[in-house]
Amino acid sequence: MIVCCGEALVDVLDGDESRAVPGGGPMNAAIAAARLGAPSAFVGRVSTDGAGQLIWRHLQGSGVDLRACERGAEPTARAIISLTPHPSFRFEGDSTADTALEAADLTVLDEGSHILHGGTLGMFRGRTAGVLASLAERHDGLVSLDPNVRPAIIEDRDRWDRFHQRWLHSADLYRASDEDLEWIWPRRAAEDCAAELLAGHVATVIVTRGKGGVTVFTAEGQLDVTAPQVDVVDTVGAGDSFVGTVLASLWELLGADRTAFAALELGQWRDIAERAAAAAALTCTRAGADPPTARALETAVTAHRSGG
Repeated sequence: MIVCCGEALVDVLDGDESRAVPGGGPMNAAIAAARLGAPSAFVGRVSTDGAGQLIWRHLQGSGVDLRACERGAEPTARAIISLTPHPSFRFEGDSTADTALEAADLTVLDEGSHILHGGTLGMFRGRTAGVLASLAERHDGLVSLDPNVRPAIIEDRDRWDRFHQRWLHSADLYRASDEDLEWIWPRRAAEDCAAELLAGHVATVIVTRGKGGVTVFTAEGQLDVTAPQVDVVDTVGAGDSFVGTVLASLWELLGADRTAFAALELGQWRDIAERAAAAAALTCTRAGADPPTARALETAVTAHRSGG
């Protein structure tokens, strides 16, 4: 399966409580993969409060496996996202359920090796951070990391760096936006960052640049993929849709086989990246994190490739 681990929260759009929608990077990635038909599970701690019930129904409705997910009485974290007149962000997340994961037991899931994905807030917040870092370190399948940096929430840079490094020692796939890289490694070119990552454990680095497209780096070289141009409603969840689509494509091609993953050729990566970029673009045409279904995505990919 594709196992996405980390936080689930609610995004409150433009401060309007009636527009509260489920969110959280790893949860969004799990939703995106599941909607494309890949067996997807979420590992995290979801509150039993009203917002937590909304999240739980959202995950169930998209077919995400919740057998390895915890529930708790702690409140749900909230991201207050203002879209007008300029995008802004406020976070309410003290002692929330997403920080209090007690254990991560994948034996309750189907047998076989899994693709494990993490990042965003679950990578470094609360007790959850240690539980998930340990899970990544002992995982024997493919490991994916999307740091998905949120500077406004990172109060302790040293703590963030420590957990980032722990994940890096296990990660086979590393996806980051150009803004992520600038925060993590200031004033360094993406090519230099990718070269350093590829010299370590990472086999593939994907850098996304919004409208500027995507660059994939492997030991074979690099390739650039253009991003479809769409009328943007908002960009919430676009990066998560990209990642979830990459993971679904990898699951279809090779399961969680690390050796097969490292051997993927750039031509294969072009197909994967084009599909993921189309998914991200579709998400941008919708309010909130609302990844596309397989049918909608394939229609968009066909249109993009034909110049439509």
